[in-house]
Amino acid sequence: MNKYEAMFIVRPDLSEEEKNTLFQQLNDVVTKHSGIVNQGAIWSEKRKLYFPIKKYMEGIYYLLSFSLNPLVIKDIRHAYKLNESILRVLISKLE
Repeated sequence: MNKYEAMFIVRPDLSEEEKNTLFQQLNDVVTKHSGIVNQGAIWSEKRKLYFPIKKYMEGIYYLLSFSLNPLVIKDIRHAYKLNESILRVLISKLE
């Protein structure tokens, strides 16, 4: 298992309940693929974006740290792309 960190930019117009549901879904995708979520938290609330992403000029940044088999990263990335509340995601491997 390798350690990874994922930074999400999420739509800023979500209600508090929708945000909590989305963050739980992000964690569930990792655990569904036999991964371990080490930490997940909001990194920044409604930060202004340098350029528009899907017509949004602001976004909520969410940071997720997890351990996972490297063979399923492609599946995780695909699952996150299907979620319409996620504007952008960057997954990086930690050393």
